[in-house]
Amino acid sequence: MDLIRNGKMPLLAAHRGVTGGNIPCNSEAAFRAAIAQGADIVELDVSLSRSGSLFVFHPGMEPAHLGTRRFLLTRSDRSISALRFRNPDHAKTTQPILTLDDALELLKGHCLVNLDKFWTAPKAIADCVRRHGMEEQVLIKTGTGEGDLKRVEAYASDLPFLAMVREQDDVSDRLLERKLRFVGIEAIFQTDDAPVVSDEHIAWLHQNGLCIWGNPIVYNYKDVIAAGHTDDVAVTGDPATGWGWYRDKGFDIVQTDHLLAAKTYFESICHDDV
Repeated sequence: MDLIRNGKMPLLAAHRGVTGGNIPCNSEAAFRAAIAQGADIVELDVSLSRSGSLFVFHPGMEPAHLGTRRFLLTRSDRSISALRFRNPDHAKTTQPILTLDDALELLKGHCLVNLDKFWTAPKAIADCVRRHGMEEQVLIKTGTGEGDLKRVEAYASDLPFLAMVREQDDVSDRLLERKLRFVGIEAIFQTDDAPVVSDEHIAWLHQNGLCIWGNPIVYNYKDVIAAGHTDDVAVTGDPATGWGWYRDKGFDIVQTDHLLAAKTYFESICHDDV
């Protein structure tokens, strides 16, 4: 799995698929749109039902995305299967909540799949990935607490693993020595001078065969996860600051809510470099 871009166009991850209009996030339509628009990676969230079955949904977003205050974790599989996503106007769509099995089968052979919320059920999720023969097509992601790392070692040491690192990376050198298939970090930072995104640290990551993932997405403007280098900045007139900064810094993966616009921008600047 070659994730390091070496100055080329970064891999683009579609955050919860490609959404907008009547297409809700984490839905079949969102994933098909991401495939159609050429996503390198599709990011999705995993939730549990009352019985422990795996569904594709962002935990805690039931009021916003389904119009209900009842969490999936309290529902039966049958009840979840009867639900339908709401669009941004809060009108019901025809899109059901996919099982993780159905989502993986849909995406199999098309792109990499980033399984967010892996920590909710590491053994069950890892077993699901193997059941579909997708060990080389997924990226799992957790924090770097000892409990999280031990669970990855116990249940998913064969799966490509990204560590979520905030502000300063004091774990990657140790992760290289653990029984993990450690492939890189997701960098979370509030300012441009955060040590985790210094030129020296990014060079060190690449020298050790590790990639770096950045997040222009804005899910809450009060929670800054990528300084000022955001989708919002990019699509309102300054793509060089919003997106181009990541390529200039040497990021390997960029996660966006505006896949086609980001892809068009990166292709244009990469073409100009030829």
